Amino acid sequence: MNRFSYHRASTVEDAIRALSAEPAARIIAGGTNLVDLMKYDVETPSTLVDVTRIEALKGIGETRGGGLRIGALVPNTTVAYDERVTERFPLLASAILAGATPQLRNAATTGGNLNQRTRCYYFNDKLTPCNKREPGSGCSAIGGLNRIHAILGASEHCIATHPSDMCVGLAALAAEIHIAGPAGERVIPFADYHRLPGDAPERDNTLQPGEMVVAVVLPEQAQAYAGHYSYLKLRDRLSYAFALVSVAAALEMEGGSIASARLALGGVAHKPWRRAEAEAALVGRPADEASFAVAADLLLEDALGHEHNAFKIDLARRAVIRALSQAAAGTPQSQTDKRIA
Repeated sequence: MNRFSYHRASTVEDAIRALSAEPAARIIAGGTNLVDLMKYDVETPSTLVDVTRIEALKGIGETRGGGLRIGALVPNTTVAYDERVTERFPLLASAILAGATPQLRNAATTGGNLNQRTRCYYFNDKLTPCNKREPGSGCSAIGGLNRIHAILGASEHCIATHPSDMCVGLAALAAEIHIAGPAGERVIPFADYHRLPGDAPERDNTLQPGEMVVAVVLPEQAQAYAGHYSYLKLRDRLSYAFALVSVAAALEMEGGSIASARLALGGVAHKPWRRAEAEAALVGRPADEASFAVAADLLLEDALGHEHNAFKIDLARRAVIRALSQAAAGTPQSQTDKRIA
């Protein structure tokens, strides 16, 4: 682990000044991802900016529009069990409970989960080339062991995936990310926050230098999906494993027909994967397997497998159909009994 300075920020403005003064500075809160990366020498921050004492980043509150504002420091466990979340945005609660372990969820924060880095084997191994870790060095996963890697939105420079379950739920709910930085405050639609790798895979998101996440806002409109949703996560083992494929499915029903739909995939791309055409294809159609198959095919239209992960394409298609079937029936996947319903 490299030598670093430590700064305990007292306000958001104090944290921004510290981040702006040191381009290699990093925010630390729960530390469930950053500390591991520092031990591997993958992350070598010059300064750790501790934000855990900043009151403005804490708490869950109502917005004027009837949504919920979740502070960047709110632990994952707190979000998952908050009654306002479980009653009005249960898809998010289910997605969070599908991830990690209770101990990690107790420590991990909303902002940290949002900004966690890939679990690609090669990114975590400094002895192998990785464009995300060292731009221009190459991508060892292409032509290497790539079972867990991307089938959508990848590039010739990187086929890593984003590991978060929480973010897949937030993507389906069309959350907003509230940012503060040297130029003031701004709001980023969730779909625009994380980046596809392109030719700059080292950049995970659209944050600018000195900026930080202060809150995530769940919009009032997303409450329409509280009755028909499911978060389905498929993985190599049922406990404490990252997704091979995960699906956040949410439907608004009118009788036996679909009035609106939200779909997001995890474990398949550099960011949670949504496609408006797949969601639009469900509107006005009966909630049956034929309709769900059309949406799945559209969502996966550009999927490209590699030597060890081509199986993910069919796995994702079947997972989308199953998750939509669960959502339509109002029988969401249990995150306690993880056997697929």
